[in-house]
Amino acid sequence: MLLNTYEPWKFAFSAENENIKENSYGIIGVPFDSTTSYHSGARLGPIVVREASFGFEKYNTIFNKDLTSTFYDFGDINVVPGNCKTTCDLVEDTVKELLDLNLKPIIIGGEHSASIGAIKALSEKHERLTVVHLDAHRDLAFEFIGEKYSHATVMRRAHEMGVNLVQIGIRSSSQDEEEFVKSTYNIQTFKNRDVHKHMDAIEYYLTNIDGPIYISIDMDVMNPAIAPSVGNPTPGGLFVSEIENILETLCRKNIVGFDVVETATNKLGEQTAVVAAKIIYDFLTLIE
Repeated sequence: MLLNTYEPWKFAFSAENENIKENSYGIIGVPFDSTTSYHSGARLGPIVVREASFGFEKYNTIFNKDLTSTFYDFGDINVVPGNCKTTCDLVEDTVKELLDLNLKPIIIGGEHSASIGAIKALSEKHERLTVVHLDAHRDLAFEFIGEKYSHATVMRRAHEMGVNLVQIGIRSSSQDEEEFVKSTYNIQTFKNRDVHKHMDAIEYYLTNIDGPIYISIDMDVMNPAIAPSVGNPTPGGLFVSEIENILETLCRKNIVGFDVVETATNKLGEQTAVVAAKIIYDFLTLIE
């Protein structure tokens, strides 16, 4: 058990938190949605995603592979509702605890602000960190409704940490965000139409990333017909097969952390939770 955590549930196939195997993965949930600006409910994401994980077999038919990776579920962080900055600091501290155990973090959200603390901890440990960010939105606002720490500013805070950004699935942003992207050299964009029409080019780009990679997946990157219960659903999103292709390519690289955030539903078995659980399940199957 890590400090500042409790255990409401565990992800399917997780190992017992004893005799921890180094260089494996540790799951933490972040049940927080205090800066949500449209559809609330992401604070329940960690519970419903874990519950949905029990619908999968250990053999992954898509990748013709058993889930044999070792990972541990340490439960949820004791967040501070209404205080995003303090919650981000708690995420950072908890991820550092995982790193001290030689574990790589997997975060289940909760709103996207959870990524800020994780990326900060990892950017201090790893030079030349690249964040591969799958999302309908850029999340590059300097402030959102007067707040610097928010689901809409997470990648701006990450960029300030010196990471390289690869944004995939983008189809909604402000003019200020677009101007910011044009003004910097280390943000690569693949919009939703690029994914639909030019997946081979995206896979080639991802294959050639050097150094450590953190993957951040906002569930609103998905087509809302597939994953409707998210904070900010946006038409024109990705399909499950496209996420599978991206993960299969990235998992051949040096992945040092992973998150799936913005599942916003209180219904067990709801389709968004099932898709989010499948994304994590696929990732755990593919990592070596």
